Amino acid sequence: MLKRSFLLLMTCACLFSCQTKKRVTLIVHHANIYTVDSIFSIAEAMAIQNGRIVAIGSSETILQKYSADNVMDAAGQTIVPGFIDAHCHFTGFATDRWKCDLVGTTSFAAVLAKIKAYSQTAPMHWIYGRGWDQNDWTDATFPTKKELDHLFPNRPVFLKRIDGHAALVNQAALDIAGITPSTQVSGGAIETQQHQLTGILIDNAMDLVESRIPPVPDSLARLYYAALQQECFAEGLTGVHDCGVNEHTIQLVDEEQQAGRVKMKIFALLSDSSQYYDRWIKKGPYKTDRLHVGGFKLYADGALGSRGACLLKEYTDQKKWNGFLLSSVNHFKDVAQKLISTDFQVCTHAIGDSGNRAILNIYASVLNDKMDKRWRIEHAQVIDPNDFYFFKTYKIIPSVQPTHATSDMYWAEKRIGASRIKTAYAYQQLLQQNGWMPLGTDFPVEAISPFKTFYAAVVRKDAQGFPSNGFQTENALSREQALRGMTIWAAKAAFEEKEKGSLENGKAADFIILDRDIIKCKEDQLLKTKVKYTYINGERVYESVRH
Repeated sequence: MLKRSFLLLMTCACLFSCQTKKRVTLIVHHANIYTVDSIFSIAEAMAIQNGRIVAIGSSETILQKYSADNVMDAAGQTIVPGFIDAHCHFTGFATDRWKCDLVGTTSFAAVLAKIKAYSQTAPMHWIYGRGWDQNDWTDATFPTKKELDHLFPNRPVFLKRIDGHAALVNQAALDIAGITPSTQVSGGAIETQQHQLTGILIDNAMDLVESRIPPVPDSLARLYYAALQQECFAEGLTGVHDCGVNEHTIQLVDEEQQAGRVKMKIFALLSDSSQYYDRWIKKGPYKTDRLHVGGFKLYADGALGSRGACLLKEYTDQKKWNGFLLSSVNHFKDVAQKLISTDFQVCTHAIGDSGNRAILNIYASVLNDKMDKRWRIEHAQVIDPNDFYFFKTYKIIPSVQPTHATSDMYWAEKRIGASRIKTAYAYQQLLQQNGWMPLGTDFPVEAISPFKTFYAAVVRKDAQGFPSNGFQTENALSREQALRGMTIWAAKAAFEEKEKGSLENGKAADFIILDRDIIKCKEDQLLKTKVKYTYINGERVYESVRH
């Protein structure tokens, strides 16, 4: 009788316990969860309901309090918040898919070979390639159009450099654009040799030709968005800051997200277009669960690799040349004045120390030390030692891409000299100004992989371990800093830190499960990291076939 009563009591207790457990949609337990909260705490389990985290803590506590049909035993695997790329060109790279990929070509002959093969199946009359970098060739000088004119005398060719700030075009393309040796362009350069066009166009000069190339059809663009997001999910990206997009692209993305075909979360920066300012200032930022149009992307100068970056003193490897600003100082001042009283951010590409100084001064002229506008300098690549204080004093945010340092380190000192290189790619010094800093890739200029970003930020070496002691490691970031930069600080850079970027109660359940612990694993293991699962709003959007 006593035994029967005990069993009945236990059964009732069990039933009562089960009935009082809160039902959720997903439980993940026995994991190694880096929450990336304010104290960088580590948890074991999460309960998720309606796409948001409702509890996080120990496995014992979560399993006692919650029940779900979908329960995952993570078996000790590492979980981090979904990565957010704070500077990339998501939609632009997606619609580049019809173009010939020239990334990694080791000579101009290799470029020509790829273009010839591509021309047989190119979907348009124009031949468009992207990704060449003469710094990767034995002959590191700019190519000319001579061979292109021979191969394609009647078909226009446009080959954009990897940084997007220079292009090689043939005579057919120049003729369509009406470019002659006497053509002038503000904020750009048309290269000539002995008064003859070489085919090289720098910065704004490219627009004279590129504006003549028909855009891809909307139907293809939609397919490309969905295809690229799967690549991003496989790398652990759950959000991107898409820099410099037009209104039509925003409309397409919004439609695809509303239809459930694009699940990537996108913070979009509008292009610097005079027709946009008044229209968007009147209606203000646009925000849904997955799309946030919250700022404008401007360009102060070009890139260091194509010598378009604007420097205070001449290039070390090209005398009497300082680069140039892409627009007048008055234009940047006008935009700053227009937007200072709005909720839109100003995010300006600035590479050279002169380009950075010009934008920092303009920002400072309208900001004060009490404002939290989070206006950004994109890249902040070469900073004069006297200008770092601007970031702290006016709460200006440097938005940097660590792989630029390890891509440029082979030749950057040749461009700017031993003195200026010391305050170039100075990520730790920039981080210390405000105590936080978003990180990105700038893909397709660099690879999509956030693990390459993490490795470059922390280790400051290339994939082969060069240089052995790291590149200017005084400016390396800690692993915690790098992870914050790719998650919570990237969210903060878009005023979204209360919604995402860390794994905390009430926040979106955007997280990834990794095959190793990137905070503790050996340095040489970081680039081998694989994503096993990617979740957005508690929904699994990617699963590795090898897990």
